[in-house]
Amino acid sequence: MPRFLPLLTLLLLAAPAQGLQLIVWDREFQTKVGYGESSGSKFNVQLLSRYSGPVVVLFSQTDEERRRAAFPTLLSRYDGVLRGGQLILEPPGNDDVTLTKFLAVFRLSVTLQSGGQTLTLPGLKVAGPDNIKINNK
Repeated sequence: MPRFLPLLTLLLLAAPAQGLQLIVWDREFQTKVGYGESSGSKFNVQLLSRYSGPVVVLFSQTDEERRRAAFPTLLSRYDGVLRGGQLILEPPGNDDVTLTKFLAVFRLSVTLQSGGQTLTLPGLKVAGPDNIKINNK
């Protein structure tokens, strides 16, 4: 076992961050317009393609990521704009930057999926036609 210990230690130290998440809201926090999470060195993101306008981007790290300081300069909140399926962040004191360039600093590559009018987010129930009630007068 001792001869494998250095290799195991190296693999653990080189392992990319797991579990970083983001939620994209409209500025009034009425509608979620995007969601993303890391898996290895990839960051998978879903954005509503039909939404265009100012947004608030919230990042959430796991306790392990905080303890390891995996993302030392990452803030939990950024303002931004979602336009044409492209998320642009407005970091304080810096020029606007796309999500892809922003996360490249943390060695994460972005995979973008655009959604139509619906967006599947973890923890939300999907309301089908049978679950929708319309009040007619």
